[in-house]
Formats: sequence, C-alpha cells, structure tokens
Amino acid sequence: MHITAQDSVFLMMWLCISALLLWTESGQCAEMTNTSELIQYTTVDFFEKLHSGKMMFIYFERKVSPTISLFLVELEKSAEVLQDYGVLVGKVNCNKEVVHTYCTDERRLHTAFLFRGGKEFLGLDLDTVFDVNSIVSEVLFAILREEVRYVHTDADLVAMEKAARGQKDLVLGYVQSLGTHEHRSMMEMAYVYGSKYQFILITGGPVLKYLGVNELSHTSQVWFLHCRVHSGLTTSTTSERCPLTHMRKPLSVLSLHSFLQLMESPLVSEVYEDPSLVPPPPFPYQGTPQVFLFSRLPTKHLDMDTATTLAWRLRGIALLLLVHRQSPAVKTPDEYNAAYRLPEKSLEVKYMTLRNLDEVLELFTNKEKEEEEDEGDNEEEEEEEDESDFALDDEIASAVYKNRGSLLDTDSVTQLTSENFHAAVAQSGLTVALFYLKWDAVSMAFLSSFIEVAETLADAEVNDVQMSTVDCGEWTDLCAAEPGSSLPVLFQPITVFPSILVFRPQESAQHYRGMLGSKALYRFIMLSRPASPAPLSSQEEVASFLQEVPHLELAGYKKPDRVLGLFKMQTHAGVPVFTKAAKSLRGEVLTGLLTDGLAEKWTFDHTVDLPVVLVFPSWRTHTYPSKLSVSSSAEELLAHISTALLNPVPELTVESLPSFLSLGKALLILFVGEEEDEIGWRQNQMLVEEMRRVVELGDGKMEPFLACWIHLGQTPAGMSVLGSYLASMPPLPALVLTHLPSGDEIYRYPPNTPIVAPSVLQWLQRIEDRTESPAGLLGEDSWPPAEEFYDFLKIMDMQEPSSTQQQMPKKEEVEEKEEEEEQVGDEEEENVEDDLLVEEATDSSSGSPAPVANTHSEL
Repeated sequence: MHITAQDSVFLMMWLCISALLLWTESGQCAEMTNTSELIQYTTVDFFEKLHSGKMMFIYFERKVSPTISLFLVELEKSAEVLQDYGVLVGKVNCNKEVVHTYCTDERRLHTAFLFRGGKEFLGLDLDTVFDVNSIVSEVLFAILREEVRYVHTDADLVAMEKAARGQKDLVLGYVQSLGTHEHRSMMEMAYVYGSKYQFILITGGPVLKYLGVNELSHTSQVWFLHCRVHSGLTTSTTSERCPLTHMRKPLSVLSLHSFLQLMESPLVSEVYEDPSLVPPPPFPYQGTPQVFLFSRLPTKHLDMDTATTLAWRLRGIALLLLVHRQSPAVKTPDEYNAAYRLPEKSLEVKYMTLRNLDEVLELFTNKEKEEEEDEGDNEEEEEEEDESDFALDDEIASAVYKNRGSLLDTDSVTQLTSENFHAAVAQSGLTVALFYLKWDAVSMAFLSSFIEVAETLADAEVNDVQMSTVDCGEWTDLCAAEPGSSLPVLFQPITVFPSILVFRPQESAQHYRGMLGSKALYRFIMLSRPASPAPLSSQEEVASFLQEVPHLELAGYKKPDRVLGLFKMQTHAGVPVFTKAAKSLRGEVLTGLLTDGLAEKWTFDHTVDLPVVLVFPSWRTHTYPSKLSVSSSAEELLAHISTALLNPVPELTVESLPSFLSLGKALLILFVGEEEDEIGWRQNQMLVEEMRRVVELGDGKMEPFLACWIHLGQTPAGMSVLGSYLASMPPLPALVLTHLPSGDEIYRYPPNTPIVAPSVLQWLQRIEDRTESPAGLLGEDSWPPAEEFYDFLKIMDMQEPSSTQQQMPKKEEVEEKEEEEEQVGDEEEENVEDDLLVEEATDSSSGSPAPVANTHSEL
C-alpha cells in the first residue's frame, strides 16, 4: 500500500476532525443538520432586511475552516430558536455577494454581527459563540442588556433591592461562565418574564459570599428575592434586605419556569376538608410536595402565624395548607397535628405528630443535603484533575492522561503470562490476545475498547471466544520470543503496539489489521467464529449460511460479504486452494464449502457449472452472485474475490479512506446530507444509483476515477473537508473531483445542473480536456505541531550549527591559510568586516539566533 505525503495529510485531517467531533460532543451530537438550510442572504436581501429595522444575526462567510464549519452547523441550529424571539439568523457568502466593510475587512471574518434598528448593534467573536447554547445566550444577553442587570458586590445587590422594593421581585442567577446552557436558560426566561421580574446575572465576585456560595463551585444557582409586598408576609417591611428563596433544582428552562410559577403560589392555602380528600397540586405545581397543618378555632390566629413561618422556610420546597378542624369534613384523629403528601412517589397522605417545625424541614432537606455533598465531592475531584492537567501534543495521550484515575475493570479478560499462555491458547477454540505496553498511549486507549468488546461478548453469551491481554512491558520473554528460545513460538516477535493476534489450536496466529475501535473488533471476532470455510452438508445449512449473522444483525452491523465454493467432490484439486484463500479471508468474509451431490443439485438449480466460486457482496441488493472460476493459486483467487467484492460506488468513511487513497485514483465524491424523512432517504438512494450509472456508462473511461459517496450525517468529518475544498459550504448534494494524480486541483460539478450520468461524464471529459476551471486547490503538505515548543525539527535546526562545528585545523593548514589571506586587498577585507558587523547587529537586535537555511518540512 503506497500513500503519498499529500494523502497522509488528508488522512490525518479526516481522523483529527472526526476525533474532535466524537469526543467533544459526548452525547450532544445526535442531531446533524444540513448547513444548506441556513438562510443565505444576497446583498439586496441583506440591506432590505436591515433597513426594515428587523433584528438580525448575520455571519459574513468568506473562508471555511474546520472551526467555521462547526460554527455554521451550530448557527443553523440556533436559527429556529432565535426566530421565536424575533431574530433573523443567516449568512452572506462573500465569495458571491460583496457587502462592503464586512466582506472586505480581514479582521471581521472571525466575527458574527447582530443588527438592530437598521444598524450594527454588536459584534461577537466566533470564540464566544461556539455552539447553539452560546449563540442563543449571547444574542439574547445583548438584546436584553438594559433589562438584565449585572452585579458584582453585595452593595450592588443592596441597591437593586432598595430600588425594587414594593415594585418588582428579583430573579438572581449565578452562572460560572457566559455562553453555557445555564446562561441560555436564564436569558430565555428573562425574555419571557422580563416585564414581570427584574433579572440579575452574576458570574462571581464578593456577592457570592452573602449568598453562601463557594466561588469555586461549578453549579449554577438561582434565587428569588421577594421585594414586592406579599400578603401574609410576616417579615418586617422595614428590613433592608428582601427575603430570598433558593431554587434547589439544577438550572434549566423547565426548572426555572416551574420555580417562578411556584413563587406565585399562595404562601398558605386554607382548606376545610380532610387531607385525604384534598386533590394533588394542579398544574403548574404538579409534583410539588404538600404539607398539612391542623388548626383549631381557639388558636386560629396563632396557627396561621405558625403556618406562615413554616411556609417561608418551605418556600420553593413544598406547598403549605392549613386544615381547619372545625369543619365536619375533617376526620383526622386529634393525635395528629400535621400530615404530608409526596405526589411524585404516591398520592397517599402520611400523618405525623410534630413537636417542633424543624422536624418538617428535616423531612425535605436531608435528602437535598446528601445530594449536595455528593456534588461537592465530585467538584473537588474535578478541581484536582483540572489543577494537574497540562497540554499534550498527542490527542490520544492527552485523553489517556485525563482518564488516568479511572481503573479499568479487567474481570472480563484473561491476563496471559509466560507461564499460562500456551495452556490457555490450547484450551480455547478461539483466543483473541491484545499485546500492549502500559506506557504507550495508544495501547492504553485501545485497552478500554478491548475490554468493552469482551463485556459485549459476555452479555451476548458468546462463550467460545477467550478475550485475553499480554503486558509486554512485564512479559518481554513472551512478546519477543524467537525460534530457538526456551518458549515454544506461535508468532513472530511483537514489535508494534498495540497488536492483536487470533489463536486457534493447531493453526498459525492471525493478525488483526482493522481499525482500533470496539465496533470494528467486535465485527471481526463475530466473523472469525465460524470455520473458514464452513462445511455445508444440507440445504438448511446453506440457507442459514446465506442469512444474517445473529449477533451482528441485532447489534445493527452491516450485512457481511459471503463466498461459497462448490466442488464435485471433496478430493477435487481446487478444494485446498479455496480452503487456503478462505482462511486468509477469516474475520472479514464468511466462506462456505459445498461438495458432492448437494453441490451438483445446487448448481443445477442455479444454472452454474462445477467447480465454481460464488461471491455474494453485501452491497448488492439482488441475490444473483458473481461467478468465479477456481484459480491455480490461492493468491490469484483472493485477487479475483477482492475485485468481485468491490462496490462500484462505495461509501467513503474515515475507516475506508486509507484503502481508497492506496488505489492511487482520483476521487469522485458525492456529498449527501442527512435525511429528515423517508423522501429524503429515497432521494439520496437515487443519487447513489445515478453514480452507479456513471460507472456503468463510462466503462473504461472511469478507470482513472474512484466514484464514491459520503453521508455527512454518518460521517460529519466530511462537512469540514467539503468546506475546505471549496472555501465555503455549498448546497447539498455536491459532486467534487479531487486527488487527481496530475495535480492538486479540485473540481466542482455545476451546482445548478442535475446530477445525471450523461452530464457527469461530459463534465469529466471537459476536465480531461482542460476546458473546465478548478474550484480550488488541495492544502499544502504540512501538518504543523500543536504548540511551538513541540516543533522538535526546528529546535534541531537551531542547534545544528553548534553541533556540527568543524574540527580545529592543523598548524600547517593555518599557516597556509594565513599566506593566502595576505593576498586579499584591503577593500575586500573591509567589506567582509562590514558584512559581519551588520549580521551580528541583526542577530543581537532580534534577541534570537539567526535563521538556518536548511529547514525541514514537518513531514
């Protein structure tokens, strides 16, 4: 396999972008939409909307990088949300439409702009609007900058309370940083309730001490300050501070909405029936606990005061109801003076006898304290990890380092040593062994995936596979054993880590050469379990062979390829050739062997002649297989099988990219977006079928090209790649020709032309005739280090002069050199001295060594 430096850079870009998308989303990337749906304004449209006075959030797109591609995806997600708040969201393609100042100023290309009242209102750097939460929160925060106040000190808060007393209640929110999901929740509620409450935002400062919050806490919190006069308020109205209620649930739009509704509920409700007859809290208080206090007629006013006091202490936790015993509907025995109901758990009312009010508080606050303590412990652990974190050049090494405190559960794997290795392999029909080093980052990263596969196999009750590991740092004699050593040798010395070998009794070891991921390894193991080839002796076994692999089907894996060999008898000369080829395909393709009378009957029913090899590719929808003759060698037969299995228009993924590049062909890539419904799915399938027609109609003319397609919903890394190809994100579908052996040009199929086979072939012919203009160029062959201090080649270059100094000349050579220098004129000596002085002055003024001419390329 030969991959050029250009291809290696392209491959690394794909892998890094896909890793970035997988690791940073962690459960938030379930929705991948098409940036083509984002509103694209022309210059005329932009100024028309601008002069209409509508509020707009616009990005002026000129160059597309991976960062900008991700921003555009998040921008589209935010469009629907901000539309509910009267904000139009869109972009202007500066490559087609030029809006002066915004498209021509390089400094504005990394900024999105908010327009209000016909003029620019605010510019937001893309570093601050990196996802849908930050976009929505920052835009609403800018719109509500006059409505949402910001306080830093306790004195600021006191002034706000004085100004609001008797007018409005205050909603005070603490978020650790702006642009988060919690910040967005505050801003959305401020937009809805801004006319009713005064919203205040804090991100830190001395005011947190008054609120009893640790400034290092990562938990967002909300308080409701009762500054408007409430009926039943027993707190002195002359007090300087407003009573506050703490929201105990995590901050979100739903929890904050429910909390504000709860603050509007009556402080104490009076009822005249038994608690068991009182209905659960209605909307929007459903799920809120109810506390019942019983009142007698002689102590009516005292009971109300007690209820009011307890209600304030339970504010935001439970609803308090005062039950009047003078009503004949109250049947509760006199021994009980309180009761409560927890609607979330049960509608049953539980009765109790209170001796003091703290007993009720303990009932509802003990659980919350335990939860807070657990959160506090988690925060301390996170803080310790953050303090010890540092930058690593390798993303895999960085991930392993961050997870260094997590202990892997190795109960599902067998740890092999020099003593038990051969016995364990001999006792198991199939042993999958991982050879790794504890100090190797890739080994440790893959070890967790390996254990995950072992646990999946155990859950699926797959008992015929032994998953095992070998620590080559500890058992070097086993990993490096060579012929002639004291240990029996079943494999060549392990020199690459991690390595996976598959062992079967009385057979040579098989190397796993697939992707280092749990899905790819699991699929390989499941396809390795059956014999290769599997002997088929009945019509039922043949039918079972052609069906799905059960565990793969349940796990959602694609249908495997199948190869079936048919021979007149078991002793046919082609059987050993087919058997050898089948063993080479184990783990990748299912193979079966059919002989004797059953083979003759099968060939008769399917009109084929013996001997024959039938290939059933997984991509082919119909049941007609490819027919191959039996070759004279296993290597030749494998080549024919590989050709038959090759999809004429395969799907391009991160996993398949290396094999595509190794072919050395130009890539004709069809980019399709994620389908929203069945109609979209059918349209994408029709496009892929049309690409197959291109290959069929082109025949020999398509030999220099590899036609393939990429689904941006399943392979989101392709979005950034497409954007880097064309300098902007085009509407989908898009057809691109790239990686031509003749150059770095990138060609784009005319966007307004339907993608049909004859038109595509004509377009390819124009490219070959050089009458078609390229749409862009591939990037440079460079992959710079993440940080300057990781540029080891540059450091070596800077040290090269001192490390390659010539040896001191001998005495005779010095004398001879001096005689030659005497013949040089005075003027030339002065010029040389001047040059040296200028060079020394330049080096000393810059404060750094002079640059070295023979710099190295990073690759």
